[in-house]
Amino acid sequence: MSAPSFGFAWTRRSSPSVASRLDDGETAHGNGPQSSRSASGSADVRLLSSSIGSQSHREPTRSFIPGSVQDHLLPVDSAGFARSVREDTAELASYILANKEEKRSASFLSQRPSASPHLSFDNAGNDENQYSQADRIEEVSEPPSPEGEPDAIEEAGPSMLTNMFRRSPPEELPPSVAIDGSALDARLRNSRSTSTMSLNTETVEPNTGTSEAVSETTPLIGAQSYRSQSPADLEDLESQKPQKPSGILPSMRESAREKVRGLGAAMNPKAWDKKRIWNAAVIGPLHCLPAVIVGLLLNVLDALSYGMILFPLSNPVFANLGPAGISIFYVSTIIAQLTFSTGSIFKGGVGSELIEVVPFFHSMAATITSIVGEDKPDAVIATTITAFALSSMLTGVIFYLMGRFKLGYIIGFIPRHILIGCIGGVGWFLVVTGFEVSARLGEFHYNLETARRLFEKDTLALWMIPLALAVLLFGLQRKLTSRYVLPAYILSIPFVFYFVVLSMDSLSPANLRKTGWIFEAPEAGQPWWYFWTLYKFELVQWGAIVDTLGAMFALTFFSLLHVPINVPALAQNAGEDNLNLDHELKLHGVSNLISGLAGSIQNYLVFANTIFFMRSGGDSRLAGFLLAALTFVVMTIGPATIGFIPVMMVGTLIFVLGFELLLDALVAPRKKLKLVEYLTIVVIVLTMGIYDFVVGIFVGIILAFVSAIFHASQVSAIRATYTGDQVGSMVRRNPSQHHYLQEVGTQTYVIKLSGFLFFGTIVGVEETIRKLISDEAFKRRPITYMILDLRHVTGIDFSAAEGFKTISRLLHGKGAHLLVSGKDAGSSVGLDLRAVGLGSDDIDVKFMPDLNSALESCENEQLKTFYANQEALRVSRPSPSKNLDMPKSAAPSTAFDFLSQSPRRSHLHEAARNVLSQQEIRRTTRWQSIKEPLRLMLQVFHNVSQQNEDFWFRAKPYFSRKEFATGAILYNRGETANGFYLLESGELHAEYETPQGILSEPIVQGTTCGELPFFSETSRTATVRAAKDCVAWVMDMDSWNKLQYEENDVAQELLRVSLKLTTERMNAMTNYISAVGN
Repeated sequence: MSAPSFGFAWTRRSSPSVASRLDDGETAHGNGPQSSRSASGSADVRLLSSSIGSQSHREPTRSFIPGSVQDHLLPVDSAGFARSVREDTAELASYILANKEEKRSASFLSQRPSASPHLSFDNAGNDENQYSQADRIEEVSEPPSPEGEPDAIEEAGPSMLTNMFRRSPPEELPPSVAIDGSALDARLRNSRSTSTMSLNTETVEPNTGTSEAVSETTPLIGAQSYRSQSPADLEDLESQKPQKPSGILPSMRESAREKVRGLGAAMNPKAWDKKRIWNAAVIGPLHCLPAVIVGLLLNVLDALSYGMILFPLSNPVFANLGPAGISIFYVSTIIAQLTFSTGSIFKGGVGSELIEVVPFFHSMAATITSIVGEDKPDAVIATTITAFALSSMLTGVIFYLMGRFKLGYIIGFIPRHILIGCIGGVGWFLVVTGFEVSARLGEFHYNLETARRLFEKDTLALWMIPLALAVLLFGLQRKLTSRYVLPAYILSIPFVFYFVVLSMDSLSPANLRKTGWIFEAPEAGQPWWYFWTLYKFELVQWGAIVDTLGAMFALTFFSLLHVPINVPALAQNAGEDNLNLDHELKLHGVSNLISGLAGSIQNYLVFANTIFFMRSGGDSRLAGFLLAALTFVVMTIGPATIGFIPVMMVGTLIFVLGFELLLDALVAPRKKLKLVEYLTIVVIVLTMGIYDFVVGIFVGIILAFVSAIFHASQVSAIRATYTGDQVGSMVRRNPSQHHYLQEVGTQTYVIKLSGFLFFGTIVGVEETIRKLISDEAFKRRPITYMILDLRHVTGIDFSAAEGFKTISRLLHGKGAHLLVSGKDAGSSVGLDLRAVGLGSDDIDVKFMPDLNSALESCENEQLKTFYANQEALRVSRPSPSKNLDMPKSAAPSTAFDFLSQSPRRSHLHEAARNVLSQQEIRRTTRWQSIKEPLRLMLQVFHNVSQQNEDFWFRAKPYFSRKEFATGAILYNRGETANGFYLLESGELHAEYETPQGILSEPIVQGTTCGELPFFSETSRTATVRAAKDCVAWVMDMDSWNKLQYEENDVAQELLRVSLKLTTERMNAMTNYISAVGN
């Protein structure tokens, strides 16, 4: 995971959006006066309010914020507001050292924070960006995992001997790696190694184009090390491998030369190797023959079960197209087999027709028939088969584009149980089709008429026998696990059938064909390519094809579900670790596009058949080519055998496959899925089977997204919660201020949000805030400031943005202030929030760039209350009298009573009373006339030391006064510590370099700096520079050594004080870093 960035820095910069808006404003107004800029800003405000409040304004939809609303938003300078907060921090720090005579502005302590963070064009025009963007720590997302072979890997070569030198120490091949030739070896030769080693101290750029001419003075081994991953390189210890040219045209020319050289060697009898020819021409095919026969048998069974019913044979228009469907099946299978055997990473991959297309094709055929009419059979058939081919081409184009643009991962967003439901729907369809084919029914309807026809005397045996055979086979497959049970059982059915027929004289094939026991024979002399004659484009009704586009896209979607799921599963099962899914998607696109152009239908890489084929010994490209060749042979002689195939054989196979798919969809996953997911599967299966196949898919998608939204809404968007006493800002404040802020910190509440906020998750955030401000909870722990940190939020929709507006109203009703941190007002999330009106009405909402600025702003407002109490105490205290006055214990309380107007403010004033009543009187009476640095030491050390001014007076001579101009560096990180600083006035910034970035800590007047490295005699851990003109009192190392020698007890007390201050600071810093990183 990427390290979290802290999100704060000692510098502030203008928002990019603000800068862009300023540029636009200056371009429009030229060098006009400031008043014109102000007028422009006012016009923008009026434009925004008018556009939102007008009757013609249309509210954005739930899922997005229209750009027309965002275009009129007034720029907001969140970084500038953060700078004003920092100025308040410095002003408040000066109060800790203020004398009684010093005049302080009462308006500053009573002023409300800026009601709007909108950018002032007067100020923005003169604002200078003093610091670079590099000083800020930007959150860096985790780099994506590499897919496929890396592009930056270097070429292996030029020889194995050179590679052995470069691979010192050598890498050993794992024993599990099998050394094999052919394409794997070639691929590994072309792969590059990312592990490189420079032999020189300088950085050497890899050779990207022209190579340096080789001479006697050039080194044999280049400056960059290459590591070959090819096992076959072991055979190249002496011969030099030629470097492949870079670029498309040179590589094409080199490939053409290699082919010409190979062809020339093949035509030269003297170069023939008899043993190699014998192995390639005889031994290799014989070795593949068992697997090829198994694959051919699987293709034949699929053709009889799916190809035969490619057209709805129960419809009289398509009744005689069973042989044409088988031919279409074979053409698609052959094209797929040749494509995958040529380019797929699976050498033994088996391509076949996508069998799940059958329900979609029946739906398309029914739609076209109803539009064109059964009275035009030629037009119906021509339109239907054209629609089939177009759907294949559409699938191919989408497959190829997904692979071309590397979008295969998108399918992973589709829930897996949707595919399971679709498979169950196909199983239901196959069972229904089994009844239609076996009983010679028309279209299957769920009514009493269909039930009556099924139980007629002449029909009952037609479907009962294949159903019983399917149930028997289904049971045998549960007992016998051999892969040959299914083909042996199915092929035995025609032998038993014809044995019975030939044994009884009363039975003849002709009569059985009429009664529906045997398929109708095709017309005499009908060739395998007969289906091509059905393409009569002059008869195609293109309007009817347009009406089938919904089914085409549903079919394409269903096709897309298979490949990104089945192909990785096949790679895992086959132990293939170099799978490139996008390459396989492009192959599927090419295969389906060619199949559609050839007048056939969809195909894909079949998982089950491929595993069966490879385990039978067909793990080679030669086996795939042989399978395609034998399938072509069977296709050419196949139509003549259709008239002798028993219907019960096909019916049994269809029933078995339907039962298996239903079992996989409804029974097997029952204990693996949640109830909602399982019910979704049941709804998909029932909708597909009873109502409509296409509608079932879309119903499943809708249910899946509803389920996903429901489950996503159960995950809380609240990442963590904190109060102000648990985590504070990074400002290093005086101990008195720190003590007061710890007392009142519970009135600041921080809620960190994460993820994409939408209507399902914002409800939980709103409920949490409602509980926090309920009467009972608010009385127990009042809240003045609510900070919603959006640093980990990736986006927000319209409903969630409206939820923020509701939250602001709820907090406003309780007198609490809302601050949004972690997102600039010009960011996409900030624009979405402001587009719904957040912060633009009477309710003040601050947008802060990071959590540190938001916490600092809240602390400053609380400190204003603290010093307001201090001023009230000064006013209420009478001037000294010449006579002896009796003490009045109630006097301090009277000064606070008029300021306390609510339980929340009472808490603030009570904390101020606790702090001020203990030390304020002492400070104003005893320390008023004391000069620096003694007064500074007493002010800084009084909370961590019991010593009085007489004790610390002894340390005064060891400090010297120094002044630092703005930007001056007091010390750098890594330097030897040679100074302990007491900051009298100004502001410093300490920068800590961490693995996550630069951690910035503001240091205000009335605090210490550099004590830990100084007293521990270690190197500096930070770089400290002056953010403003500063006056500091410094103790150097010589003075420290002298103090230890002359005033040892003072030195020991100073050491203890520094450790206490460091402990407090480290606790505050650790809490903040933990909160930001959480």
